[in-house]
Amino acid sequence: MASEISKANVLLVDDEPALLRGYSRWLKAAGYRVATAEDGEQAVRLLDHDDFDVVVSDITMPGMGGVGLLRVARERGLDLPFVMVTGSPTLDTAIPALEHGALRYLSKPVDPGELERAVEGAAMRNRASRVQREALAVVAESDRISRALVAEGEGLDRALGQMWMAWQPIVLWSERRTFSFEALMRTDDRTFPHPGAVLDAAERTGRLGDVGRTVRRLVAAEAACAPPDALLFVNLHSRDLLDDALYSADAPLSRIAHRVVLEITERAAVSEIKELRARVAALRGMGFRMAIDDLGAGFAGLSSIAQLEPDVVKLDMSLVRGIHESTTKRKLVASMTTLCREMGLLVVAEGVETREERDTLVDVGCDLFQGYFFAKPAKAFPAALLAD
Repeated sequence: MASEISKANVLLVDDEPALLRGYSRWLKAAGYRVATAEDGEQAVRLLDHDDFDVVVSDITMPGMGGVGLLRVARERGLDLPFVMVTGSPTLDTAIPALEHGALRYLSKPVDPGELERAVEGAAMRNRASRVQREALAVVAESDRISRALVAEGEGLDRALGQMWMAWQPIVLWSERRTFSFEALMRTDDRTFPHPGAVLDAAERTGRLGDVGRTVRRLVAAEAACAPPDALLFVNLHSRDLLDDALYSADAPLSRIAHRVVLEITERAAVSEIKELRARVAALRGMGFRMAIDDLGAGFAGLSSIAQLEPDVVKLDMSLVRGIHESTTKRKLVASMTTLCREMGLLVVAEGVETREERDTLVDVGCDLFQGYFFAKPAKAFPAALLAD
């Protein structure tokens, strides 16, 4: 017997113990795993607790007979094959069994070889049905995913069509003036409640490039309304570095490159970008400056400074929040600020929300600030709070 057949799990059901032992002995000798039940009710309990490949059942038994067992199995969604056995073959018993999908109908006394062939055929039929069901499930899931991606892509189109840029000032505190503005992606499409939802959808649908190009186009269009001496910070996903449009001299943002600082989040896997240094050098050659965003929040740490050699470093708000109450945060920010200053890098503290945070940051050497304490992001280049 083939090894695949030996793996079949067979449930034998008969109210005659001698026949039940005989059937079981024959099938076990042929390599099958066998469980037995003496009536339909006991068989139902076994079906509830085990996964069978074939059921061989007597039709006529006290209580629940074979046809009743078959009916219960079908009602519970079990489509495993049934081989029905009877000592009194009649149309009255055969027709209901076949109507409920019995695969074979054998008459007693059953020859061992005939029983083995019937079970073998049923096991093969069950395996073929299972493979077909699994294949259909894979196709259905693939189709569901495809439809979901199409719908998500259509939603992303709407979000991009309703996208606009909010601007948040970055303050040079020692001079009490606005140093620059960061462009922050927003959309009026309520399907996407925050920018992260847009990026997640773009990543799932393979359209991060569309988002990046839309952001850069909108920033370039609004740049003329910004204060003429203010730099513009623009967030850049690490995969945007692979977009040829970013390096085009005719691209909208390229025309104002001297005013633009490209922010690359420290959480992004920039180390996976091929020819990273060459790409950054090309952007610098076009006039762009580079910034590392969220320093201190991601896994790369200070190594990202060595990789990108930025002009600006932005400290993550997790280091800034509550810094006036944390000696550890003060020491970390002071050390990072001193190190960056020695390397000629500008340091921006993000997420400043209170006067106490601002004053503590000043004490540890920070001078460039961004956060709700100074201004919330808004459409029309909002004025920052510069009073003590």
